[in-house]
Amino acid sequence: MHRRTLIAVGLSLTLTFAPLAAALAASPQPAKGEHGMVVTAQHLASEVGVEVLKKGGNAVDAAVAVGYALAVVYPNAGNIGGGGFMTIRFKDGRSTFLDFRELAPLASTKTMYLDKDGKPVKGASLDGYLAVGVPGSVAGFETAREKYGTLTRQDLMAPAIRYARDGFVLEQGDVTSLEGGAARLAKDPAAAAIFLKPGAKPYATGERLVQADLAASLSAISNEGRDAFYKGPIADGIVKASAEKGGILAKADFENYAVRELEPVTCNYRGYEITSSPPPSSGGVIICEILNVLEFYPLSYLGAGSAQTVQIMVEAMRHAYVDRNLALGDPDFVDNPVEKLLDKNYAKEIREKIDPFRAGVSQELMPKGFGESQETTHYSIIDNDGNAVAVTYTLNGSFGAGVVAGGTGILLNNEMDDFTQKPGVPNLYGLVQGEANAIAPRKTPLSSMSPTIVAKDGKPFMVIGSPGGSRIITITLEAIVNVVDHGMNIQEAIDAPRIHHQWLPDTVYIEPFGLSPDTEKLLASMGYHLDLADATWGEAAGILVGGKSLAEIEKGGGGRYNGAIDSRAASGEAIGY
Repeated sequence: MHRRTLIAVGLSLTLTFAPLAAALAASPQPAKGEHGMVVTAQHLASEVGVEVLKKGGNAVDAAVAVGYALAVVYPNAGNIGGGGFMTIRFKDGRSTFLDFRELAPLASTKTMYLDKDGKPVKGASLDGYLAVGVPGSVAGFETAREKYGTLTRQDLMAPAIRYARDGFVLEQGDVTSLEGGAARLAKDPAAAAIFLKPGAKPYATGERLVQADLAASLSAISNEGRDAFYKGPIADGIVKASAEKGGILAKADFENYAVRELEPVTCNYRGYEITSSPPPSSGGVIICEILNVLEFYPLSYLGAGSAQTVQIMVEAMRHAYVDRNLALGDPDFVDNPVEKLLDKNYAKEIREKIDPFRAGVSQELMPKGFGESQETTHYSIIDNDGNAVAVTYTLNGSFGAGVVAGGTGILLNNEMDDFTQKPGVPNLYGLVQGEANAIAPRKTPLSSMSPTIVAKDGKPFMVIGSPGGSRIITITLEAIVNVVDHGMNIQEAIDAPRIHHQWLPDTVYIEPFGLSPDTEKLLASMGYHLDLADATWGEAAGILVGGKSLAEIEKGGGGRYNGAIDSRAASGEAIGY
């Protein structure tokens, strides 16, 4: 039988019969909570967030406390030396977005990572102080607390200070993370003194990690507020170390740092309202663009993991990532075509370009003249009143630039790699980006971070997000689709095997054992290049309201809050009360 006929017959059959249950490995049951839920990548941080809620704090209070706690107990991604985004949906249905992403230093130049021949210098945007953007996490947490929190800074920072000063006992997941970063951390004496034992030996399970310098820095912030970080000895120490070790950070970079409060991106998918991150994140725009394309197709009937579903999703991703990589950037520097990309008619134009019988070709979408880490972390929180917060923040690569300014205890980011070093040259995550994301002083690099809140009929329905570099967008997207279209419960939706396409390279990345051999053969016969190599696929953290799945929500009585931490997360936990 001709290949096209075979696929068309398969499509007809899938539309004729009810969808089969997703072929998933058994997932644990979601955590339950009636009054609140906190889901983070480190169990101690989850406990901190729940205790804040129990004491009467709201979701923003808990998010701030968790952010500071993760800086201590999850040092490969939790931070006060990096930056991120916070999406907030208030109990009355209003929403807002805080951008506390890192900024390019004042001394930055467009060609700062190129050699005399115009070629990228290997490692220059990833390693050491030249890779460091101006950190925003402290300013972000303080802005959130001051505007929308209810508890004092001292109350919210006390757990983090305690864990840094007294230490915390390392579990296997913590040790695995430290071992993974050992070689990188050993290159910086200040970092090695904290995260490695004498002789550059890694810590073992059951041992206690104490971070005295970080405790002192956190205590200073607790006592004096953001000025302790941006105008006092902490900034002085970081600037001094940067000057001594080849960086370009200046005191004015810290003194001039400001958080931006922006309107979130919103869209509607099958009656669900998506609220997510606007530029300088590409996350919300591209999630909505892809969902607008998918909305036309009967995904629930095609089935999770079928060749037809995968093909449709890959083509939607291919077209959306062209827009992501070439059109979007910091809104203070770039006129982002958000309205166009969110238009349902634009999605229709994309659908008309999709051939249902063969793979698209990324090179054919290349504009004329055209020449983030897996170690981000995300957490989701909802409180008794229905206030919901989604936070994604990062050092970029695992343990960031791998450097600590002596005496501060603060790991610093390598976020400058998220800029376009040179149009057409891939970054750490293989993203090929354009001029809109070129380096400029005080500019924010384009991000994929996608802290997202979904509502239904004016009420919170889902809180979701993940780390994963360029895959953050597709990880978050697939969790939503798995719940809304495929009927999975929140834990299954997060644990389900993932796919990813980002325009260039023209490759469909598939999680190991994510698709059946028959599906892989069908996709290959359509012209898709499949990459089944093992890789980090994020650590999503999600909450579903009213039941663990759509079916349970429709029946009622499924429990108010249902939390799930990715089974890929070694030390995370969802805790409700």
